[in-house]
Amino acid sequence: MNEPAKKILDEALRLSIPQRAEVAAELLASLDGEPEPDAEAAWAAEIEQRIRRVRSGRAQGRPWAEVRESFDRRHQ
Repeated sequence: MNEPAKKILDEALRLSIPQRAEVAAELLASLDGEPEPDAEAAWAAEIEQRIRRVRSGRAQGRPWAEVRESFDRRHQ
């Protein structure tokens, strides 16, 4: 890590946890580049479609504990 980056990191590590989380989120988001113009509308449509499936009974959820356990078994 070069000196300017190390200085920024040292300063960031002095922030509170919520402030560091915000900085980290912004840095990660900056790696994605500019969002596609239709991305927000596409996500909104997808969310609405999923809500309709759940409300109509066509989609079933699973308890978080079950999902987490399944994930942990696959990634050990």
